[in-house]
Amino acid sequence: MSALAIIAKAPVAGHSKTRLCPPCTPEQAATLAAAALADTLAAVAATPAQRHIVVLDGVPGPWLPDGFEVVAQRGGGLAERLAAAFADIGEAALIVGMDTPQVTSRLLSQALDRLGHADAVLGPAPDGGYWTIGLRAADDAVFTGVPMSVAHTCAAQRARLRALGLTTRELPALRDVDTIADAYAVAALAPASRFARELVGLRLREVLAA
Repeated sequence: MSALAIIAKAPVAGHSKTRLCPPCTPEQAATLAAAALADTLAAVAATPAQRHIVVLDGVPGPWLPDGFEVVAQRGGGLAERLAAAFADIGEAALIVGMDTPQVTSRLLSQALDRLGHADAVLGPAPDGGYWTIGLRAADDAVFTGVPMSVAHTCAAQRARLRALGLTTRELPALRDVDTIADAYAVAALAPASRFARELVGLRLREVLAA
């Protein structure tokens, strides 16, 4: 069984989900980040795995449930941080972002199962990125030359895995929360989530319509 990890920023105003500002204030963006992280942590906690890990940029807070290890992020850009995370975890692992609060334990279990039958798994996002990546073995070369946060990130990552001769299984696409339009679309997919409740409570639609 593989490890299951979340790569996350601590939900601190001015530090997390800054692309939601405006219309959000930094404090509102942090509130939404905390909600997305809580939903993701709950899905991860409900998924059987060898270990449950948060690969964290920041300081753990009361939002961190029992049963999670904390591994500090290290490196410059996201590609370096992902490579370092797999190396520090030190075993087969699936790493998911904190930006898909609609993720379910069923989908995470499916991803771990597919990782058990391939060298890698990859979950695309509609914006051209990806919401999760899993590797049977850490290898910095997986992320070498892969541009992050661009419209062809997932395609480049897929091509890199292929170039290294790694068998890769695809996962369903999930929309991640980068913009306020993403936030409302994701909330509609998971209306019972903490993220959706917090978004409704902020009454941002009234602000946008004013």
